[in-house]
Amino acid sequence: MGSTTAPWKQLLLNALQSNSHLRHSSYFQLATIGPNGMPANRTVVFRGFQDNANKIQINTDCRSHKIEDLKHWPFAEICWYFTDSWEQFRINGAVDVIDGSNPDSMKLQQREKAWFASSPKSRLQYLGPNPGLPSLGDQPDQGPSSLDPSAGPAAAFCLLVLDPDQVDYLNLKSNERISFSKKIANEETSWNSEKVNP
Repeated sequence: MGSTTAPWKQLLLNALQSNSHLRHSSYFQLATIGPNGMPANRTVVFRGFQDNANKIQINTDCRSHKIEDLKHWPFAEICWYFTDSWEQFRINGAVDVIDGSNPDSMKLQQREKAWFASSPKSRLQYLGPNPGLPSLGDQPDQGPSSLDPSAGPAAAFCLLVLDPDQVDYLNLKSNERISFSKKIANEETSWNSEKVNP
């Protein structure tokens, strides 16, 4: 399927660049809907775009609640606010959950690439106890303290890939808001953009 660089992507890359001196600029909120119909929101780390495409990568633990949410309803929305440039991006779309049991070898390669792009400290968290379950001891660090740096992804490591369908861009400095929506026709992807009231 043909794909062009989305017009909102350059706005997002510019925002990342102009806010790069702020550590929190690489964090955003990811909202999902649980099997009970209730929304769940959490902060995650931006792990880049997938192979220069428009898809957004997030690393997570297979044992976390968001995986159950996404298996029930495979759509999510990101909300990303850049404090220096006063820009907000709300990005929603389908999420591909890529764990070690994925039958697609290309997706497993993407998962492995994401694993090795993570810091050793980040990789260690996937060897610790199940997130969200009651803690069984007073020790704050119950996971292993070292990891073979050449070892492939831990079983609990999961790559999430969000494929945006709609993007709502708001710039509070210029009082500008643009709504972007994806259109697929004849296997070609294009984006419509419309200025809307802030």
